[in-house]
Formats: sequence, C-alpha cells, structure tokens
Amino acid sequence: MRTSQIRKQLHDYIETAENDKLKAIYTLLQSEISDGYELTKAQREELDKRFKDHQNGVGRSFTWDETLAMAKQALVKY
Repeated sequence: MRTSQIRKQLHDYIETAENDKLKAIYTLLQSEISDGYELTKAQREELDKRFKDHQNGVGRSFTWDETLAMAKQALVKY
C-alpha cells in the first residue's frame, strides 16, 4: 500500500474514531508530535541578541503597517 493511501485511510479513520481509540493512537504517537516549532540554539541566540538591541535602542524597528507596506512594495518589484 502506498504512503498516500495509508495517510488517507488513517485520516478517514481518525475523523470517525471513538474517543478512547483516538487517545490510544495519540499515546502511541505523542513523543513524535511537536506542539510547535523549536528554534535551534543559534536561532535563539540571534533572537535574544536582536531583542536586547531593540530594548537598548540599537538598530531600527518597524511597525506592523510599515512592515506590510515594505513587503507589498517588494512584491511589486517582482
């Protein structure tokens, strides 16, 4: 059976499975399921540095509206 078929069958089953069976499946897979994205040590250090710089007034910050405007302007160029 192809992986795509397995995914579909599991998805279909999970949609209609009883609560106790869902909990059992979840228990089996819980260690594999991530609650969110985890940063690497280097990424965390870079964010901490940038946040410290921001708090100390070093560098430039942008409002959300400014960020959106810059993104839209960049898209127009392409």
